Amino acid sequence: MVYNPHVNIDLHIHSTASDGTLSPSEILSLAEKLPLGAFAITDHDTIAGSKEVLCLKRSIDLQFLTGVEISVSPLSSFQEPGTFHILGYGIDVDDRTLNENLDLLKTARENRNPKIIQRLNEIGVVLTLEDVIEDAGQTDQMGRPHIAQALIKRGYATSIDDAFQTYLAVGKPAYVDKFRLECEKAIETIRCAGGIPILAHPFLLKLKKGVDLEAFILMLKSIGLMGIEAYYPDHTSEQTGRYIEIAHHHNLLITGGTDFHGTLKPQIQMGSGTGDFSVPYELYEKIATAI
Repeated sequence: MVYNPHVNIDLHIHSTASDGTLSPSEILSLAEKLPLGAFAITDHDTIAGSKEVLCLKRSIDLQFLTGVEISVSPLSSFQEPGTFHILGYGIDVDDRTLNENLDLLKTARENRNPKIIQRLNEIGVVLTLEDVIEDAGQTDQMGRPHIAQALIKRGYATSIDDAFQTYLAVGKPAYVDKFRLECEKAIETIRCAGGIPILAHPFLLKLKKGVDLEAFILMLKSIGLMGIEAYYPDHTSEQTGRYIEIAHHHNLLITGGTDFHGTLKPQIQMGSGTGDFSVPYELYEKIATAI
């Protein structure tokens, strides 16, 4: 593929290494066919997907960034009630500290799953952990989305959203809180592994009324944050513009991606989101230069 400044990129993709439904090799093949100019696999709390693509990558024209998406705990001064994740790009997948911290998260997730199953059983749902494992197939990280799929298969839910809203989301009967890395530790870990820490989908933070987004991002920058995921399918054009404005004003990088999960989120297509979404290639160039 000859470089074209109008070619899109997708820097937020999940594989079967976490909760996506396409393997890393299938994602690579799809990225080449679309075609994308650059892509990143950013699985939840694991770099297994990135490691696999590094072994498979064969196209000299398709650019690839190693990546991860780490769940982090709220800052003491900003108790945001929504989803708080930090993306890491261009990381050294062999970094010892990074792998140790991700192993902690993996163990915590493994310990959480039986507790969720127990709560489901207590409210009359007939499901075992072995059922979920069998349904999930080969995955490095089994979690709530896989349990949701098992619930759908057995007729307890009609969709992933239904499973979460009925059983698995915060405040629902089978919800079990999970261990998260401290935000400062996650950012430090990414930077020490040679990577670029980015605030993922700020729309999902759901900051409390009166909390200033710019002040929140500046707090993150003070502990090492280097960019904002401004382009995201659920962001409105006004929100995207605001995130870009903040990034430019404070010399932060801008990234974007679809948060592609395969059939887990069938409305989201790799590279194009819901069909009218795109992330410009020049953003990849700026990140690659910063690494």
